[in-house]
Amino acid sequence: MSSFVIEGGYRLSGEITPQGAKNEALQVICATLLTSEKVTIHNVPDILDVNNLIQLLRDMQVKVDHPATGTYTFQADDVDLNYLGTDEFLRKSSSLRGSVMIVGPLVARFGKALLPKPGGDKIGRRRLDTHFVGIQKLGANFSYDPNRQLYEIEAKKLKGTYMLLDEASVTGTANILMAAVLAEGKTTIYNAACEPYLQQLSSMLIGMGARISGVGSNLLTIEGVDVLGGTTHTILPDMIEVGSFIGMAAMTGSDITIKDTGYEKLGIIPDAFRRLGITVEQKGDDIHIPTHDSYQIDTFIDGSIMTIADAPWPGLTPDLLSVFLVVATQAVGSVLIHQKMFESRLFFVDKLIDMGAQIILCDPHRATVIGLGNRFKLRGATMVSPDIRAGIALLIAAMSAEGTSRIHNIDQIDRGYQNIDKRLNSIGARITRL
Repeated sequence: MSSFVIEGGYRLSGEITPQGAKNEALQVICATLLTSEKVTIHNVPDILDVNNLIQLLRDMQVKVDHPATGTYTFQADDVDLNYLGTDEFLRKSSSLRGSVMIVGPLVARFGKALLPKPGGDKIGRRRLDTHFVGIQKLGANFSYDPNRQLYEIEAKKLKGTYMLLDEASVTGTANILMAAVLAEGKTTIYNAACEPYLQQLSSMLIGMGARISGVGSNLLTIEGVDVLGGTTHTILPDMIEVGSFIGMAAMTGSDITIKDTGYEKLGIIPDAFRRLGITVEQKGDDIHIPTHDSYQIDTFIDGSIMTIADAPWPGLTPDLLSVFLVVATQAVGSVLIHQKMFESRLFFVDKLIDMGAQIILCDPHRATVIGLGNRFKLRGATMVSPDIRAGIALLIAAMSAEGTSRIHNIDQIDRGYQNIDKRLNSIGARITRL
């Protein structure tokens, strides 16, 4: 198990560029299974979750080339469906949450798919009902083998229909959308997720010949087509990494410029950091964070304590709640962090409390942070990263703390952040990988 050793208290300076968006990459890579023609994808992040998915497609006999840094080509013209029934496939796909999104493309194009119970972050229950119910409404049959913990999905021909999703699930909407583009007739998806990742996936599918309207809204209409072709697609900058860098700069009192952020696709993220008192300056497509000696949390108009909560797009993404929580520990003022979606995602706060943070964990979904500003610095500590987003939050805390910290199980961080230690060290951090 790899670890980071972090010497805290150093200010960063210079420019840093965010990687390609992890969540978008997982979706568009799965979408390459929808065609026998070549698909080229640019700005693919070099991270564990994405690399593992690419390898899974290679094992399925998808032809994968890597002609340049960040660029891959995929051609699924000879997919080995027999591989899906092997123990190796079940083992690999069960450890990769993103593998659930191969179900829609496989069922739509080949009429069958197999899926073990997926893995991923240990952040609470992550239901697959939205995926399964949506694809069932298109005409697929699901069965579950409790001994092998395996779902088997079959469909002779998917047929378009109307559906109202029980939740605006991002990956659920993506999976259903990828199935619907090859279904017969019209599909209407209401309460669809409309995150930039979904907009990007829709754009790529349209480039392949799909007929999709309502992109960017929660009402998608898909006119099924018989076949899709190849295309070229470029992945957006990762908004979660952009947000992580904003919080990191403020908490370490650094002056940095975040380059090529895809600012127009960041939604409410910059304003949410401004509510914590952080100066976020837009310069074209770049973001400049000046040195902060302190930052003060805003209050509501009536003076009551500020609440920062996640919500479906265009609300605040839940993937940044851990970063907002840790950044608030060094602010002046108090804030309630309300993580609505996952009941285990706030449990990492005990590690911040050990470092000296003033946090009251109200329940599994809510934590009150009492920011003491520069009066009390966090102390270095030894920690274990429980998931991707808590891992980067702990790294930010360690970089601002006095003394040396260790973070174990950093494979969790590597799943979502590309060469994060090298990139941060290049602008002044002191992080050693063991």
